[in-house]
Amino acid sequence: MANIKSKKKRILTNEKSRLRHLATRSRLKTLARTFRETLEAGDREGAQKALLDACRAYDKAAEAGVIHKNNAANHKAKLWARFNSAA
Repeated sequence: MANIKSKKKRILTNEKSRLRHLATRSRLKTLARTFRETLEAGDREGAQKALLDACRAYDKAAEAGVIHKNNAANHKAKLWARFNSAA
């Protein structure tokens, strides 16, 4: 544990932020999983809709500071590559 008062406050605010962002991170994983499952089921139109929903969510999370913008870009690139390779 930190000894300096400002560091103690920072630890508390970081924990609050972590808990607040947990739901958003979980939602991102769920949307990505939904896309993968839809694609594996062979529903291309449903997969495209799920992909766009996931990309939108990644963009919003990056804009809100939940994840880094490069992290969002990497995840989106992997999802798009998977979608394009399934064609």
